[in-house]
Amino acid sequence: MGHPHAQYQAHSTDQPARTPWFTGLVVAGFSAALVFVAVVAFGSQLARINVVLAVVLEVVAVVGFAPSAWRLRRVPIWRWLVYGAAAGVLGGWFVMLVGAA
Repeated sequence: MGHPHAQYQAHSTDQPARTPWFTGLVVAGFSAALVFVAVVAFGSQLARINVVLAVVLEVVAVVGFAPSAWRLRRVPIWRWLVYGAAAGVLGGWFVMLVGAA
């Protein structure tokens, strides 16, 4: 006879890992909000000084951050932060472009 809980132990290790969608989307949302506010605040204040300087520094900041984010997108926990940060940057740039027009 074996251990009475052996069937449960074998069953629990055979299941594939599940993706925590709710928690991941919450983390991505907070990350997107934080990056969105940072991009808009940084860009709008720099645009008051010089628009070309604002665009150049925004692009330099994103290009500098992109390689690190690209590597982290495959790590199970960090990928949600990376996806949120990407959404925040795109949303911030969209708002900055709409505000400039």
